[in-house]
Amino acid sequence: MALDRVWIYPSAVFLTTICSIFADQNVNHKAGIFFVHVLKRDYFQKGFHSFQEAQGIITSTPITFNTNLQGCPDRPGWLRFIQRTAYHDGILYGTPTMRDVGQKIIEVTAVNRKTFETTRENVIINVEEPEDLKFSYHAEFYVKNRNVEEVLPLEMQQYFQARVARTWGSDPLTMINITSALDRGGRVPLPIQGRKEGVYVQVASNAPFPSCLEEEVLHDEQCSDQLEPTSCEDTLSPLFIIDWCRILLIDKSKPDLPDVDVPGDGILTDSGEYDPPSDFLENRDYYLDYVVTITVPLAIGLLLSLILAYIMCCRREGLEKRNAKTSDIQLVHHHSIQDDINELRNLAKSRDALRPLSTLPMFNARTGERAPPRLPFNSDTSRVPLILDQQEQHCDPYPR
Repeated sequence: MALDRVWIYPSAVFLTTICSIFADQNVNHKAGIFFVHVLKRDYFQKGFHSFQEAQGIITSTPITFNTNLQGCPDRPGWLRFIQRTAYHDGILYGTPTMRDVGQKIIEVTAVNRKTFETTRENVIINVEEPEDLKFSYHAEFYVKNRNVEEVLPLEMQQYFQARVARTWGSDPLTMINITSALDRGGRVPLPIQGRKEGVYVQVASNAPFPSCLEEEVLHDEQCSDQLEPTSCEDTLSPLFIIDWCRILLIDKSKPDLPDVDVPGDGILTDSGEYDPPSDFLENRDYYLDYVVTITVPLAIGLLLSLILAYIMCCRREGLEKRNAKTSDIQLVHHHSIQDDINELRNLAKSRDALRPLSTLPMFNARTGERAPPRLPFNSDTSRVPLILDQQEQHCDPYPR
């Protein structure tokens, strides 16, 4: 028991140091309205043991966040997350729909990139059904000079809504959605100062569209940069530069016509049953197909076997005769070569004439003798080596 306590205590201290868990945060939100939740670095830094040892001194510690739905590897489809660098706060944002009504538990894990300590927190999002929250007019703007994290703060949202409401001439608008241009298939801008990714901002109201917005949509000539800016552009610039060629107005005040199915070819009536053609009801005999499928390959295989047997058995005698004839020719050729060699050897032994100097063995250069000493001219010199030193040690018969 004592040993168990010795091991349990360091383990508990280690787990407390490495991973700290905060209390759960509950957030209530309505479906159809834009949702934003900021994950502040200073808040999660308090759970690190290194921060506690430093007596609460807030430093610029790099922290990254990992977010996922409880029991799943990723977040819900409507919820997005962005953190530009490890020195920026993380932001959860998105617009839930009526299908997302209910409770969603998001697990947030903060990692200290210097000490690799972790802290964890659960963000419980309660999505509720909206009460009489139906907007008839939606307008979507494309902001060219902003990134999504620059528009997500509440102050920037309120500023944008106030500017558009001044042109719209209605009560404060409702923010419906904010989406990065990269999520719509946009490209990452070049690394040039001042270039931004772009943001799509959608607001809604129950008041009809202002005339200036309708003119921007109806007239394509407003896309030209040479024209003077309209009153709508003056209201939003220079903080928000809008691409008026991409503005989108959605009018939901008109009821949608129900889809009516027009009976025609291929659509059955309410009464009656399907009556297939009589040709498909007849029983088909597959015996002939089976016989053809089996017989033809067997016949071809049998024919090839007969041809191979004839070649291997009936034509074997001819092959043997041909091989024997070839071997006899080779033997005759070999014997003829051997007879010629023997004849040349006999002719060489019977020669009595003087041999050329180039073929004679060593001779005395001083006396000029043509024949070697101790060798008669009539003896067989064909077997005498050209160099006598190979047989016996040379000695000069005529010493000085």
